[in-house]
Amino acid sequence: MDQSRTPHLDRVAGPADMRDFDLLELTALADELRQETIETVSRTGGHLGSSLGVVELTVALHAVFRTPFDKLIWDVAHQCYPHKILTGRRHLMHTLRQEGGLSGFTKRSESVFDPFGAAHSSTSISAALGFTIGRDMGQPTGDAIAVIGDGSITAGMAYEALNNAGAEGRRMFVILNDNDMSIAPPVGAMNSYLNRLNAPHASLSEVAQGFMSALPQSLREQALAARARACGGPPDATMFEHLGFTYIGPIDGHSMPDLMATLRMARDRAEGPVLIHVRTVKGKGYAPAEASGCCYHGVSKFDVATGAQAKSKPNAPSYTGVFGRALTDAAARDPSIVAVTAAMPGGTGLDIMQDRFPRRVFDVGIAEQHAVTFAAGMAASGLKPFCAIYSTFLQRGYDQVVHDVALQGLPVRFAIDRAGLVGADGATHAGAFDVGFMTNLPGMVVMAAGDEAELVHMTETAAAYDDGPIALRYPRGSGVGAIMPERGQVLEIGKGRVVAEGEHVAFLSFGAHLSEVRLAAESLAARGITCTIADARFAKPLDHALIDQLIRHHAAVVTVEQGAQGGFGAQVLHYLANSGQLQSGAALRCMTLADTFIEQASPEVMYAQAGLSARDIAATALQALGLEAFPSSATQPLRA
Repeated sequence: MDQSRTPHLDRVAGPADMRDFDLLELTALADELRQETIETVSRTGGHLGSSLGVVELTVALHAVFRTPFDKLIWDVAHQCYPHKILTGRRHLMHTLRQEGGLSGFTKRSESVFDPFGAAHSSTSISAALGFTIGRDMGQPTGDAIAVIGDGSITAGMAYEALNNAGAEGRRMFVILNDNDMSIAPPVGAMNSYLNRLNAPHASLSEVAQGFMSALPQSLREQALAARARACGGPPDATMFEHLGFTYIGPIDGHSMPDLMATLRMARDRAEGPVLIHVRTVKGKGYAPAEASGCCYHGVSKFDVATGAQAKSKPNAPSYTGVFGRALTDAAARDPSIVAVTAAMPGGTGLDIMQDRFPRRVFDVGIAEQHAVTFAAGMAASGLKPFCAIYSTFLQRGYDQVVHDVALQGLPVRFAIDRAGLVGADGATHAGAFDVGFMTNLPGMVVMAAGDEAELVHMTETAAAYDDGPIALRYPRGSGVGAIMPERGQVLEIGKGRVVAEGEHVAFLSFGAHLSEVRLAAESLAARGITCTIADARFAKPLDHALIDQLIRHHAAVVTVEQGAQGGFGAQVLHYLANSGQLQSGAALRCMTLADTFIEQASPEVMYAQAGLSARDIAATALQALGLEAFPSSATQPLRA
């Protein structure tokens, strides 16, 4: 960036440098910060719309509060790019979301200005209350300020935190960033309520008061008293006030004078919890982002002048799109199929079904716990619900999977997107743990697609399965170019398939790493080692006959999966131990993700760091056979 274009931003090495700026200087600083954010993300890709919407708010918060002594906590933190620029990381923004670079979210290990890491939603108010208690118990910390969006505040955890914070009555601040847009447009009663708070026309409360004003004096006083008793507060109080917060707003989140005056007043006068309702525009100041809403939530590299995003080369269809089309096709043949998403219709492929069958797709907002139990209720009614949630977000609804689905044996179909490592979003979004926590549950069927054609078959299998809960997992990104069936076939539950036969080593692959296993087998063949490749398809129930055959006829068996330890390989080990086959003489190796959180990079690099590249797979097979391994994947890639 030409430094002469940012004279105010050039004067800010940290937030303390801007606290003597006047309103005109702060406004100019915000303009420069917005432009720098646009140009940065145009080179790196990332979360653009959300960051542009909070530029003025970010400037005002750092100008008013004493960060990092005061703790500024960003919910989800996909809107934190302006915050990073202002807090000493401007010179590193070119590394955003890159290997070894800045995280796309707040991260405690990255900066003292990131007091709490986040990438999942609705955690900020709980964390802010924790800091508040720490302050009041003598810890060296100041005020806590949580910034939460109107999408994130739909989640149950946010209400739990508001309830607790209001009851505690301690001084803390919640900034409700209301832009009428999450990743997708927010839904539900909270969205309608916030819109009523923003509406210029009379609210329901005002209508009720107008009606009561027409009553005789004695009746009016009785009605007002009764309403106050029923509501637990003044008759015109907001929901937040009933929860114990001082409510301020709504205010214009792009007006620096309004923001500064409001934040200073709240800082100087607050004694208990305060909620400041700020209205913003997602993508503010960049026309393509303002116009497209959802599409500019997360972007690839783009041309600043036109807004055109860089397009990848044509490739195989995405797994997400394949699932969406397969489910829509099944729904066209079966009117009892319904689908549930937790604020991610596009991200899960359910927008395809939603376009065709809008009354059969339910977006419940950022509420994974509710989504699971809601689906369980529909299953109990006789419907066939598909609950489509990213692996990393399904973790938030695990108790409901256990208690409300598995324990009752209800046929909820879990479509687990983003299984495995996901690239630039890093460890927070990795789908590493679902195989372990789903296979632990009695009666749960767990499938993983080896390629995009298999995903079509597994979607059809899930639709046809009514004997209990069933899950199918698949990764982010494009398939491998498999020949696609016109219609999926119902698979036999618990039966895998052999896709190649050899004599020396057997690979038992679970899920989309099958393509890497094929590459490993090709490299071994060049050394005269022939390989059997089996696609397990199911982690539960296991195909015992297939495992028996592999153990019996090969000198080594290697299991491969895109998941953490304790998953598919552990299930195979348990079976072999309990069936007495660990002493069979065949060498057994289990390849999983490394026992660590793997930071952002390209998926290929992340899998190499995890020890799951094709070269690593081949080297593991050679080691199991007692032969010399290939050089490390870190120094010599297998592919040309």
